Amino acid sequence: MPPTDAEKLAIVHALYAATGVGDFDTAERYLTDDFFITEAPGLPFAGVYRGRSALRTLYAKVMGMMQVAGMDIAQVTVGGDFAVTILSFSFADPALEPALITELFRFRDDKVCEIRPYYFDPATIVAACALKPAGV
Repeated sequence: MPPTDAEKLAIVHALYAATGVGDFDTAERYLTDDFFITEAPGLPFAGVYRGRSALRTLYAKVMGMMQVAGMDIAQVTVGGDFAVTILSFSFADPALEPALITELFRFRDDKVCEIRPYYFDPATIVAACALKPAGV
């Protein structure tokens, strides 16, 4: 039986909670074996990341490129095979505007099989990557 919308919502929140503290073993339990995440062209970390360990790989890459000070989830909506989050990243450098992001989660059965982030202004992400001091 497919998960209810409430169960999908709980999975999305559990994924954010697990990845936020670096618990990728837990996060990977919510992903299909053929999971993939696509980052748009023009971003420093653009590309398609595949497999259950894709979030672990992408997270290390992204956090190695910019200093994210916080993430706020404004809203999550669920329907059909999808959940969509509206969130923002704040950066260690207060001169940078927060990055506004929407993430699309696609479900297959009771697991996430795809995440596709959409950035309102990718220039904010590019600027945050350019400002990160070497070795930090």
